[in-house]
Amino acid sequence: MAKILDMPKLSPTMEEGVLSAWHKKEGDAVAVDDLLAEVETDKATMEFRAFDAGTLLKILVPPGSQVKLGQPVAIVGSPGEDVSAMSAQAGATSTSTPTSTPTSTPTPTPTPTANPVEPPKVAETLAPQAQRSPPVVNALERTSYPAEPAGDGHADGGRVMASPYVRKVAREMGLDLQGAQGTGPGGRVVPADLESMRGAGTPTAAPLARVAPATPAAPRAPSFEEPEVRPLSLMRKTIARRLTESKTTVPHFYLSIDVNVAELVKLRERINGELATSGDGKGDAEAPPKVSLNDLLIKACAVALVRVPECNASFTPDAILVHRRVDISVAVAIPDGLVTPVVRRADQKSVVAIAREVRELASRARARKLKPEEMADGTFSISNLGMFGIDEFAAVINPPEGAILAVGQVRDVPVVVDGAVGAAFLAELRRLIEHPLRVLTG
Repeated sequence: MAKILDMPKLSPTMEEGVLSAWHKKEGDAVAVDDLLAEVETDKATMEFRAFDAGTLLKILVPPGSQVKLGQPVAIVGSPGEDVSAMSAQAGATSTSTPTSTPTSTPTPTPTPTANPVEPPKVAETLAPQAQRSPPVVNALERTSYPAEPAGDGHADGGRVMASPYVRKVAREMGLDLQGAQGTGPGGRVVPADLESMRGAGTPTAAPLARVAPATPAAPRAPSFEEPEVRPLSLMRKTIARRLTESKTTVPHFYLSIDVNVAELVKLRERINGELATSGDGKGDAEAPPKVSLNDLLIKACAVALVRVPECNASFTPDAILVHRRVDISVAVAIPDGLVTPVVRRADQKSVVAIAREVRELASRARARKLKPEEMADGTFSISNLGMFGIDEFAAVINPPEGAILAVGQVRDVPVVVDGAVGAAFLAELRRLIEHPLRVLTG
C-alpha cells in the first residue's frame, strides 16, 4: 500500500530545510535506510534516509525547494500502484517553494464586464474592492501591482503568474514575460526561469504599465542603482535569530586582558619541530601535523576550566549547572556563516590530539558534513579572529553555554585582572599561557 513520506526532523533545531538533491528517482526500488535525499538544514547538510521499503512512485518536491517539517515530499508503494489521487491530495497540502523565490499569494481573477471599457485612469485606482482585486505591494519599490491571478500561470488575457519581485528582476534583465511558462508551483515564473529565458534569447520587454501607488513614493535619484538581492540561507537566518535571542535573554558581562604569549609561541614552534622530525601523526600524505596557537588555547582553556569550575557552567531559570565535563566549542567560519564543532573532554586530550580533531572537524564543517551532535552541548566557546588582524572584539555567548573567549591577534606591544569569577578564570588562563609547560602537564 502506498505511503506518503513527510519531511522528518533531521536535527534538533530544524524547523525547515532545503531539499538540495534526490539520490533516488521515480521508479527506483527503495530499501529501509537507503539514502533518499540530501537536505540542507540551518547548520549542515543532512541525509534523509528511508524508513520503509518499496518503490519510489512519486517525487512531490523538486530539488532546490524549501520544505517545512511534516510536509509531503514523496510517495512510496508497490510497483505500478496508482497514486494519482494520493499525489493530488499531497500536492494540495504542499507549500514548498524555491529558496530564492519570494512569492505573493494568488487572488481570484476579477469577473470581466460584459462590455469593453477604457483602461482605468489614475483616479480609478481607488475603485471599490468589489470592482478590482487588491494590489500587491512590492516591498523593494513601494509600488503597487495588480494581484496575481490563480490558475495554470496565465489569466484571461495572457498575463503571466509571477511575483512582483520576479517581474522587477525581469524588467532589469530586459526580459518579456508575456507567454512565459514557469517551472514553479502552478506554472509560476521563478528566478531560475529568468536565467533560462535570457540564455534562450527572449526579446527585450516593452515597458509595463503600472497602477499608481496608493502612497506616493519619494523620487529616486537617477544615479542610484538597484541593490543586489541575496536571499538569506537557513544558516544565516538561524545565526541572526540565535544572536538576537542570546543578546536579549542572556546577561553579557565583558572582561578584557592582554597576555604575553612569547613563551606560547616558542612552545608551538618547539612542538611542531618535534612533530616534523619524529613523524608523529603519519597518515597525512600532504604534510606532517602542525599545532596552532588556537589548539594550545583550547588546551589552556580546558585546564583553566577544571581549575575554575564556576566558569564552566550554564544558567537556567531555576539553577546554575556546573558541568563535570569540559567540552569546548570552536567557532569555524564557512561560506554560509559560522558553525561551532565541539572538542569533547578537551581537558583529557593532548595538544596534538586536539590539533588533529580540530582540523578534521573544521574540514567536515566546511563540507557541511558535521553531524548535529558534533555541534551541540558544548560548555564553553572559543572564537579566534586573530588571523584577520583583529585586536579585540565582543563575542556573543552561545546558549546554553555560560561563557565565550574572544581571541585577537598576536602583536608586539608593551605589556601592563580584576572582577570575580570571570577575572579569576582569565587570571588562571594568563598564568597557563605565560607558562605553557603547565598546559602539557595539566
